[in-house]
Amino acid sequence: MKAIHFLAVVAVSGGLASIAQAAVDDVPTNPALTDRFFIGLGAYLPKSSTTARLNPSSGGVGASFDFERALGLEDQKGVPTVMGRIRLGERWRIEAEYFELNRRGTRTLDQQISWGDQTYPVGATVDSRLDFADTRVSAGYSFFKRQDKEVGIALGFHVARYDANLSGSVQNATRAQGAAITAPLPVLSVFGTFALTDQWSIGARLDRFSLSYDQYDGSITSMAMDLLYQPFRHLGFGLGYRSLFVELEATKPSWNGRIEQSYQGPTVYVTGSF
Repeated sequence: MKAIHFLAVVAVSGGLASIAQAAVDDVPTNPALTDRFFIGLGAYLPKSSTTARLNPSSGGVGASFDFERALGLEDQKGVPTVMGRIRLGERWRIEAEYFELNRRGTRTLDQQISWGDQTYPVGATVDSRLDFADTRVSAGYSFFKRQDKEVGIALGFHVARYDANLSGSVQNATRAQGAAITAPLPVLSVFGTFALTDQWSIGARLDRFSLSYDQYDGSITSMAMDLLYQPFRHLGFGLGYRSLFVELEATKPSWNGRIEQSYQGPTVYVTGSF
């Protein structure tokens, strides 16, 4: 009788072990959560909205205006984008992402515009240029990490670079005014990655911070969502959505004024990982 009981216990234990092993085997093993190096190259199609002012050098506060509506800048344009990630051990990571959006416009004004020390009246034809680049870098730690999922926090920067110039004819003379600024805006981030299968995964990230320091006063909010498909061991494809909202006021000689800007749109890219 004891022998039969022992055999029954062994059989039940073996069955439970098989079930547990099967459950483990069913958990996806996805490169998005296991590969140390990741790089993505693709295209970003953001819809842009820009309101800015440049204060006169003599003092006082200039008037804000809409660059897209008033100056004829494109409000949607496709640009290249690049992203990368390096995992340092099981839980630490370093990430970077970059895109650059350069736009030109020509518009006969239907409203008076003041930009720095120049004022362009109604009816003046103004050529405009607005170049923007965003470099995002961060160091993160996954406080929750499993074979098929992770959630973490990160600290990093969005380095925003602006270069704007207006040029138009006023009283038979060409008058131009330019301004440029590079602002490192620190952010705190929350991120997560979840494997749906061995080939499919989803990821999300939220960056946010607001502060005043030195000659800067501003805030930034950035969001990212990604769907990744990796049918090959080292090659995959991504479809995502990015949004970036920047409010920046500066009192620097190269840019004494304020800019409020948003970028929102889809991104598609090819990925490599190993």
